[in-house]
Amino acid sequence: MDEMQEILEDFLIESLELIEQLDQDLIELENRPNDLDLLNQIFRVAHTIKGSGSFLGFDTLTRLTHNMEDVLNKARRGDLLITPEVMDTILESTHLMKLLLETIKQTGSDRGDHNIDSIVQKLQAISNGESILQESPRPHTSQTPIDTIKEEDYSHLSEEEVEAEIERLLKMRQEEDRQKRQAKKQAKSTLSIHQSTTTSTTETSKIQESQSKEKMPSTIIEQTVRVDVKRLDHLMNLIGELVLGKNRLLRIHTEINDIHTHHTLSDELNQIVTSISTVTTDLQLAVMKTRMLPIIKVFNKFPRMVRDLARELNKNIELTMSGEETELDKSIIEEIGDPLVHIIRNSCDHGIESPQERIQKGKSEIGKIQLKAYNEGNHIVIEIEDDGKGLDPIALKTKALEKGLIMERDASNMSDKEAFSLIFKAGFSTAKEITNISGRGVGMDVVKSNIENLNGIIDIESQLDVGTILKLKIPLTLAIIQALIIGVGEEYYAIPLSSVLETVKITKEEIYTVDGRSVLRLRDEVLPLVHMADIFQVHHDLKKTNEFFVVIIGLADQKIGIIVDHLIGQEEVVIKSLGEYLKNIQGIAGATVRGDGKITLILDVVALMEMGKNIKINLSKKIELKYQEIANRQPKDIHILLVDDSLTYRQLAKNYLQEAGFKITEAQDGLEALKLLKDSQNSFDLALVDIEMPKMDGYTLAYEIQKNSRLKNIPLIAITSLSSKANRIKGSELGMNDYITKPYSKEFLLKTIAKNLHLNEEYPS
Repeated sequence: MDEMQEILEDFLIESLELIEQLDQDLIELENRPNDLDLLNQIFRVAHTIKGSGSFLGFDTLTRLTHNMEDVLNKARRGDLLITPEVMDTILESTHLMKLLLETIKQTGSDRGDHNIDSIVQKLQAISNGESILQESPRPHTSQTPIDTIKEEDYSHLSEEEVEAEIERLLKMRQEEDRQKRQAKKQAKSTLSIHQSTTTSTTETSKIQESQSKEKMPSTIIEQTVRVDVKRLDHLMNLIGELVLGKNRLLRIHTEINDIHTHHTLSDELNQIVTSISTVTTDLQLAVMKTRMLPIIKVFNKFPRMVRDLARELNKNIELTMSGEETELDKSIIEEIGDPLVHIIRNSCDHGIESPQERIQKGKSEIGKIQLKAYNEGNHIVIEIEDDGKGLDPIALKTKALEKGLIMERDASNMSDKEAFSLIFKAGFSTAKEITNISGRGVGMDVVKSNIENLNGIIDIESQLDVGTILKLKIPLTLAIIQALIIGVGEEYYAIPLSSVLETVKITKEEIYTVDGRSVLRLRDEVLPLVHMADIFQVHHDLKKTNEFFVVIIGLADQKIGIIVDHLIGQEEVVIKSLGEYLKNIQGIAGATVRGDGKITLILDVVALMEMGKNIKINLSKKIELKYQEIANRQPKDIHILLVDDSLTYRQLAKNYLQEAGFKITEAQDGLEALKLLKDSQNSFDLALVDIEMPKMDGYTLAYEIQKNSRLKNIPLIAITSLSSKANRIKGSELGMNDYITKPYSKEFLLKTIAKNLHLNEEYPS
């Protein structure tokens, strides 16, 4: 039983793949009816499925494919012309074959609810040279030819007489067709005998070679192994763990290398880490390849679909495809089929005009739809382009106003591209109304949602009476992604890089307020602006600074600016589920383990943008209030770290600062200072750092502080006797905010501290 089950599984896999290819080949055949090689290929597919089905005892499938094979055999022998009506019947047969195979897959038998009698009768009629078009019988008598009966004589005919005349005419037509076929065969036979006496040896060998190719199976055996998808998923999870381990090793290596520069062990570790990193990356790509499938698995259904829609809509539509070999992760392949079906259906139905409309517009009566796929970095781009009506931005805005989806003010300020995005709004219009405004919005909100669930982006371009281009940008895999790591306070988040448009630095003066909401003017655009801490309502100590980091994220034509404290950098992250209890947290798509072993949350960009739109906070006012609070702080609330190996200068600075009321902590060198800074129990507002110190000098301390996202915003003031311009530049590059040259006065020290902490300069002298 196990052996038969395996044979059955192989049969189903092979047959379903063959039928998918068969649909494409049949559409090609309709365009090239004289292509004998293509016709032979189609015939062999039907013959293969029939033979295998017969061996396994699937009588219904065998009967259907046998009759389809008869039609194809007559066509390749030249006894039958493939007309659109004949092709309709053949395509209907292949659809029924798919249904039977699905029934076999589910029940192990082809004896389901699918009745093949009707289609078999059509196939047999085609094979017998009979018309499959339904004709209305005209009344007549058996004695009088039907054409001689006058209209007033119709009432004298009985039903039996009508049936008898139909039967007589049918037999007469069959006999005429038989004689024509016989005459055609004799003519071919005579021509064949004549040609055989004049055919050269070379031509004969070509004919023999062609015949042998048709009869002999290919000797090339594809070297493949069928693997359960669950095994591949498990392997991918293991690779994810390996990537996390690699990231952790790289982090440790960097820290060791900073401390033990030019050490022999450090050099050896560098070689090992480089090797492991390379092998891990190659292994990751290799495992990802095992899950990759060519997008032809999705594309191959569209030629048939477009052909059927064109006939149903009485339109002439030509579909061209490119990039079918482009590969995607299996899990994504399964998800993009339905969105693409919907988009292409809308292109056929609402995009491409009728032949009469196209001719009136000076276009070719044949409408064109182009479907192409190509790689772009770690993403695949799928474009659907038609040369149809295009979208009318004015009509779209008018319809949105009627439905109350936008305000009059929104419509007046809306660009054409923003108007195109209205088709993605839920319930934008009914099919009839969309057709009237030459749009394609029915269900496009679902399409957009499906693409965004794959961390993808959908974009639209259109020109009235020229056409429309829909562009989908989708990650190659959902398991391992590139992400931008950002910091807010002591929290870290990962934003999928595919949704990050750019990062910018802005000043307080570049933040504007409209209707109580903060916005950012970025070149020619006005974008909503929110702080990440406000989105997730986390505690955040807003610091007074002249510059803010903003991450611009976007989906389709929608954009929003997110203010963050730190931009950590780009990293490769492995997506992990949060589990059953935490999986529905709004704005969070999952989590990952970073190189330092800490958990970092991965953001759900779609939800993040929705949450951001609902936040009504005046950031300018909030920042101004914080500035006033900072400026009015008392010295007793400010904690300063004093780092100097000279006891004399340390005591002098300590006396000055304590007299002013500041809280002071001392450190004798850079290593002791770094330990105090990294201790989570400590919180420092500023550090005074000597440059020349044992164990770790001030420059190295500044470098280490800048590497730590929690510490990097602490103002650093260098205190040194080295007053050269080169030393000042070096200090500035390493993160020093200011410079004090020894010896210094109490007034100058306090003034410099107040400037860097943005304090009111009212301290006792």
